[in-house]
Amino acid sequence: MTSASALADLLTLVRDAAREGGRMALAHWREGGTTTASVDYKSGGSPVTEADLAVDAYLGERLRRAEPGFGWLSEETADDPSRLERRHVWVVDPIDGTRSFARGDADWTVAIGLVEDGIPVLGAVYAPVTDEMYAAVRGAGATLGDAPIGVSARRELSGSRIVGPKPLVDAVLEEGRAFERTPRTHSLALRLVRVAEGRVDVGVAEAHAHDWDLAAAHVILSEAGGALIGRDGRVPVYNRRSTKHTAVAAGPEPLARELADILRAVDLRRVAIEDGTPRRR
Repeated sequence: MTSASALADLLTLVRDAAREGGRMALAHWREGGTTTASVDYKSGGSPVTEADLAVDAYLGERLRRAEPGFGWLSEETADDPSRLERRHVWVVDPIDGTRSFARGDADWTVAIGLVEDGIPVLGAVYAPVTDEMYAAVRGAGATLGDAPIGVSARRELSGSRIVGPKPLVDAVLEEGRAFERTPRTHSLALRLVRVAEGRVDVGVAEAHAHDWDLAAAHVILSEAGGALIGRDGRVPVYNRRSTKHTAVAAGPEPLARELADILRAVDLRRVAIEDGTPRRR
Protein backbone atom coordinates (compact mmCIF):
# COMPACT_ATOMS: atom_id res chain seq x y z
CA MET A 1 0.00 0.00 0.00
CA THR A 2 1.37 3.42 -0.97
CA SER A 3 2.25 5.52 2.07
CA ALA A 4 0.38 8.70 2.95
CA SER A 5 3.52 10.79 2.48
CA ALA A 6 4.18 9.31 -0.96
CA LEU A 7 0.60 10.01 -2.01
CA ALA A 8 0.87 13.59 -0.73
CA ASP A 9 4.00 14.11 -2.85
CA LEU A 10 2.26 12.64 -5.88
CA LEU A 11 -0.75 14.89 -5.34
CA THR A 12 1.49 17.96 -5.55
CA LEU A 13 2.76 16.67 -8.88
CA VAL A 14 -0.74 15.87 -10.11
CA ARG A 15 -2.20 19.24 -9.14
CA ASP A 16 0.63 21.03 -10.95
CA ALA A 17 0.21 18.83 -14.02
CA ALA A 18 -3.56 19.38 -14.09
CA ARG A 19 -3.11 23.15 -13.89
CA GLU A 20 -0.58 23.16 -16.71
CA GLY A 21 -2.80 20.90 -18.82
CA GLY A 22 -5.69 23.26 -18.17
CA ARG A 23 -3.58 26.25 -19.21
CA MET A 24 -2.70 24.49 -22.47
CA ALA A 25 -6.36 23.79 -23.20
CA LEU A 26 -7.47 27.32 -22.29
CA ALA A 27 -5.24 28.68 -25.06
CA HIS A 28 -7.71 27.05 -27.50
CA TRP A 29 -10.93 27.82 -25.60
CA ARG A 30 -13.17 30.74 -26.57
CA GLU A 31 -16.00 31.73 -24.23
CA GLY A 32 -19.33 31.15 -25.98
CA GLY A 33 -17.58 30.41 -29.25
CA THR A 34 -16.00 27.61 -31.22
CA THR A 35 -12.58 26.43 -30.14
CA THR A 36 -9.54 27.43 -32.16
CA ALA A 37 -8.36 23.82 -31.95
CA SER A 38 -9.01 21.52 -34.88
CA VAL A 39 -11.80 19.03 -34.23
CA ASP A 40 -12.01 15.43 -35.39
CA TYR A 41 -14.47 12.65 -34.56
CA LYS A 42 -13.90 9.16 -33.22
CA SER A 43 -15.53 6.05 -34.65
CA GLY A 44 -18.45 6.37 -32.21
CA GLY A 45 -19.07 10.01 -33.16
CA SER A 46 -17.62 11.70 -30.09
CA PRO A 47 -15.36 14.69 -30.79
CA VAL A 48 -11.66 14.96 -30.07
CA THR A 49 -9.69 18.17 -30.52
CA GLU A 50 -6.03 18.88 -30.98
CA ALA A 51 -6.16 20.33 -27.45
CA ASP A 52 -7.27 16.93 -26.05
CA LEU A 53 -4.32 15.29 -27.76
CA ALA A 54 -1.81 17.94 -26.73
CA VAL A 55 -2.87 17.80 -23.07
CA ASP A 56 -2.84 14.01 -23.17
CA ALA A 57 0.69 13.96 -24.56
CA TYR A 58 1.88 16.45 -21.94
CA LEU A 59 0.30 14.56 -19.03
CA GLY A 60 1.55 11.23 -20.31
CA GLU A 61 5.12 12.47 -20.56
CA ARG A 62 5.14 14.21 -17.17
CA LEU A 63 3.35 11.59 -15.10
CA ARG A 64 5.04 8.58 -16.64
CA ARG A 65 8.45 10.19 -16.30
CA ALA A 66 7.77 10.74 -12.59
CA GLU A 67 6.62 7.14 -12.04
CA PRO A 68 7.86 4.94 -14.88
CA GLY A 69 6.66 1.79 -13.13
CA PHE A 70 3.01 2.86 -13.14
CA GLY A 71 0.58 1.82 -15.84
CA TRP A 72 -1.27 4.30 -18.03
CA LEU A 73 -4.92 4.55 -19.09
CA SER A 74 -6.24 7.61 -20.89
CA GLU A 75 -9.23 8.34 -23.08
CA GLU A 76 -6.94 9.69 -25.79
CA THR A 77 -4.17 7.06 -25.72
CA ALA A 78 -4.41 3.64 -27.37
CA ASP A 79 -4.98 1.13 -24.58
CA ASP A 80 -1.93 -0.85 -23.53
CA PRO A 81 -3.03 -4.16 -21.93
CA SER A 82 0.19 -4.21 -19.87
CA ARG A 83 -1.62 -1.87 -17.46
CA LEU A 84 -3.50 -4.94 -16.20
CA GLU A 85 -0.23 -6.25 -14.78
CA ARG A 86 0.47 -3.07 -12.78
CA ARG A 87 -0.65 -2.40 -9.22
CA HIS A 88 -0.61 1.35 -9.88
CA VAL A 89 -2.19 2.95 -12.94
CA TRP A 90 -2.63 6.59 -13.90
CA VAL A 91 -6.20 7.09 -15.15
CA VAL A 92 -6.56 10.31 -17.14
CA ASP A 93 -9.10 12.32 -19.10
CA PRO A 94 -7.18 15.24 -20.61
CA ILE A 95 -10.41 17.14 -21.32
CA ASP A 96 -13.54 15.72 -19.73
CA GLY A 97 -16.44 17.44 -21.48
CA THR A 98 -14.88 17.94 -24.91
CA ARG A 99 -18.18 19.01 -26.47
CA SER A 100 -18.52 21.82 -23.91
CA PHE A 101 -14.91 22.82 -24.43
CA ALA A 102 -15.33 22.89 -28.20
CA ARG A 103 -18.41 25.15 -28.13
CA GLY A 104 -17.11 27.57 -25.52
CA ASP A 105 -18.97 26.41 -22.40
CA ALA A 106 -17.22 26.44 -19.03
CA ASP A 107 -18.12 22.99 -17.66
CA TRP A 108 -15.10 20.94 -18.74
CA THR A 109 -12.21 19.65 -16.68
CA VAL A 110 -8.83 17.99 -16.61
CA ALA A 111 -9.15 14.78 -14.56
CA ILE A 112 -6.21 12.77 -13.22
CA GLY A 113 -6.61 9.73 -10.98
CA LEU A 114 -4.27 7.13 -9.55
CA VAL A 115 -5.61 3.62 -9.02
CA GLU A 116 -3.97 1.08 -6.71
CA ASP A 117 -5.14 -2.53 -7.04
CA GLY A 118 -8.33 -1.33 -8.73
CA ILE A 119 -9.18 1.30 -6.10
CA PRO A 120 -8.73 5.07 -6.63
CA VAL A 121 -6.28 6.44 -4.07
CA LEU A 122 -5.54 9.91 -5.48
CA GLY A 123 -7.43 12.31 -7.69
CA ALA A 124 -7.46 15.84 -9.02
CA VAL A 125 -10.26 17.38 -11.06
CA TYR A 126 -9.42 20.85 -12.35
CA ALA A 127 -11.93 23.23 -13.95
CA PRO A 128 -9.67 25.69 -15.82
CA VAL A 129 -12.28 28.32 -16.71
CA THR A 130 -13.27 28.88 -13.07
CA ASP A 131 -9.84 27.92 -11.67
CA GLU A 132 -11.36 25.34 -9.32
CA MET A 133 -9.08 22.55 -8.16
CA TYR A 134 -10.73 19.59 -6.45
CA ALA A 135 -8.32 17.05 -4.99
CA ALA A 136 -7.98 14.17 -2.55
CA VAL A 137 -5.74 11.35 -1.44
CA ARG A 138 -6.93 8.28 0.39
CA GLY A 139 -7.34 8.88 4.11
CA ALA A 140 -6.62 12.62 4.04
CA GLY A 141 -9.97 14.19 3.12
CA ALA A 142 -10.97 16.16 0.04
CA THR A 143 -10.40 19.81 -0.80
CA LEU A 144 -11.52 22.55 -3.15
CA GLY A 145 -8.46 24.75 -3.38
CA ASP A 146 -7.12 24.68 0.16
CA ALA A 147 -10.50 24.31 1.87
CA PRO A 148 -11.91 20.96 3.02
CA ILE A 149 -15.18 19.86 1.42
CA GLY A 150 -17.93 17.42 2.35
CA VAL A 151 -21.09 16.01 0.86
CA SER A 152 -24.56 17.27 1.66
CA ALA A 153 -25.97 16.55 5.11
CA ARG A 154 -29.34 15.75 3.57
CA ARG A 155 -30.93 12.55 4.92
CA GLU A 156 -33.90 12.08 2.57
CA LEU A 157 -33.75 11.47 -1.15
CA SER A 158 -37.09 13.14 -1.88
CA GLY A 159 -36.52 16.82 -2.50
CA SER A 160 -32.80 16.38 -3.14
CA ARG A 161 -31.01 18.53 -5.69
CA ILE A 162 -30.01 16.17 -8.50
CA VAL A 163 -27.58 16.62 -11.38
CA GLY A 164 -27.25 14.37 -14.42
CA PRO A 165 -28.01 14.00 -18.12
CA LYS A 166 -31.57 15.09 -18.89
CA PRO A 167 -32.83 11.73 -20.27
CA LEU A 168 -31.66 9.89 -17.18
CA VAL A 169 -32.96 12.49 -14.75
CA ASP A 170 -36.29 12.44 -16.60
CA ALA A 171 -36.38 8.65 -16.23
CA VAL A 172 -35.59 8.89 -12.51
CA LEU A 173 -38.41 11.39 -12.06
CA GLU A 174 -40.79 8.95 -13.77
CA GLU A 175 -40.12 6.53 -10.93
CA GLY A 176 -42.23 8.78 -8.73
CA ARG A 177 -39.67 10.62 -6.59
CA ALA A 178 -39.62 14.38 -6.20
CA PHE A 179 -36.24 15.95 -6.95
CA GLU A 180 -35.02 19.48 -7.51
CA ARG A 181 -33.49 19.38 -10.97
CA THR A 182 -30.26 21.38 -11.37
CA PRO A 183 -28.60 22.48 -14.63
CA ARG A 184 -26.76 19.71 -16.41
CA THR A 185 -23.00 19.58 -15.92
CA HIS A 186 -21.44 18.05 -19.02
CA SER A 187 -18.14 16.97 -17.47
CA LEU A 188 -18.98 13.84 -15.50
CA ALA A 189 -15.96 14.35 -13.25
CA LEU A 190 -17.15 17.88 -12.45
CA ARG A 191 -20.66 16.56 -11.77
CA LEU A 192 -19.30 14.14 -9.19
CA VAL A 193 -17.03 16.60 -7.40
CA ARG A 194 -19.88 19.07 -7.13
CA VAL A 195 -21.72 16.34 -5.26
CA ALA A 196 -18.57 15.94 -3.16
CA GLU A 197 -18.59 19.61 -2.15
CA GLY A 198 -22.33 19.56 -1.38
CA ARG A 199 -23.22 22.02 -4.15
CA VAL A 200 -25.78 19.42 -5.19
CA ASP A 201 -27.08 16.52 -3.11
CA VAL A 202 -26.91 13.63 -5.55
CA GLY A 203 -25.82 12.91 -9.10
CA VAL A 204 -26.31 10.23 -11.73
CA ALA A 205 -24.50 9.04 -14.83
CA GLU A 206 -25.67 6.81 -17.65
CA ALA A 207 -24.14 3.41 -18.32
CA HIS A 208 -20.93 3.22 -20.35
CA ALA A 209 -18.97 5.85 -18.46
CA HIS A 210 -15.32 4.80 -18.54
CA ASP A 211 -12.60 4.56 -15.90
CA TRP A 212 -11.23 7.96 -16.95
CA ASP A 213 -14.62 9.60 -16.42
CA LEU A 214 -14.93 8.33 -12.85
CA ALA A 215 -11.68 7.41 -11.11
CA ALA A 216 -10.31 10.84 -10.16
CA ALA A 217 -13.67 12.14 -8.97
CA HIS A 218 -14.47 8.88 -7.17
CA VAL A 219 -11.68 9.26 -4.60
CA ILE A 220 -12.61 12.93 -4.08
CA LEU A 221 -16.23 11.94 -3.49
CA SER A 222 -15.22 9.15 -1.10
CA GLU A 223 -12.89 11.39 0.90
CA ALA A 224 -15.67 13.99 1.11
CA GLY A 225 -17.84 11.42 2.89
CA GLY A 226 -19.83 10.29 -0.13
CA ALA A 227 -20.26 7.13 -2.17
CA LEU A 228 -20.39 6.10 -5.80
CA ILE A 229 -22.71 3.13 -6.33
CA GLY A 230 -23.55 1.27 -9.52
CA ARG A 231 -27.11 0.33 -10.36
CA ASP A 232 -26.00 -3.23 -9.52
CA GLY A 233 -25.37 -2.08 -5.94
CA ARG A 234 -21.60 -2.36 -6.26
CA VAL A 235 -18.82 0.19 -5.91
CA PRO A 236 -16.94 0.59 -9.21
CA VAL A 237 -13.58 -1.17 -9.54
CA TYR A 238 -10.97 0.13 -11.99
CA ASN A 239 -8.19 -1.09 -14.26
CA ARG A 240 -10.06 -4.11 -15.53
CA ARG A 241 -9.99 -5.36 -19.10
CA SER A 242 -13.20 -3.46 -19.89
CA THR A 243 -13.08 0.18 -18.83
CA LYS A 244 -16.85 0.62 -19.05
CA HIS A 245 -19.18 0.87 -16.05
CA THR A 246 -22.87 0.51 -15.35
CA ALA A 247 -25.01 3.55 -14.56
CA VAL A 248 -23.92 5.08 -11.25
CA ALA A 249 -25.37 7.19 -8.45
CA ALA A 250 -23.36 9.59 -6.27
CA GLY A 251 -24.12 11.25 -2.95
CA PRO A 252 -24.11 10.61 0.78
CA GLU A 253 -23.99 6.81 1.00
CA PRO A 254 -27.61 6.12 2.09
CA LEU A 255 -28.94 8.42 -0.64
CA ALA A 256 -26.56 7.03 -3.25
CA ARG A 257 -27.68 3.47 -2.49
CA GLU A 258 -31.34 4.43 -2.65
CA LEU A 259 -30.77 6.27 -5.89
CA ALA A 260 -28.88 3.26 -7.32
CA ASP A 261 -32.00 1.17 -6.63
CA ILE A 262 -34.00 3.68 -8.66
CA LEU A 263 -31.48 3.42 -11.50
CA ARG A 264 -32.00 -0.34 -11.46
CA ALA A 265 -35.77 0.18 -11.73
CA VAL A 266 -35.20 2.63 -14.60
CA ASP A 267 -33.11 0.03 -16.39
CA LEU A 268 -35.72 -2.67 -15.91
CA ARG A 269 -38.41 -0.36 -17.28
CA ARG A 270 -36.29 0.48 -20.33
CA VAL A 271 -35.68 -3.22 -21.02
CA ALA A 272 -39.40 -3.94 -20.70
CA ILE A 273 -40.25 -1.17 -23.15
CA GLU A 274 -37.63 -2.37 -25.63
CA ASP A 275 -39.10 -5.87 -25.34
CA GLY A 276 -42.56 -4.47 -26.03
CA THR A 277 -43.90 -5.27 -22.56
CA PRO A 278 -44.17 -1.96 -20.68
CA ARG A 279 -44.05 -2.36 -16.93
CA ARG A 280 -47.34 -1.98 -15.08
CA ARG A 281 -47.46 0.97 -12.70
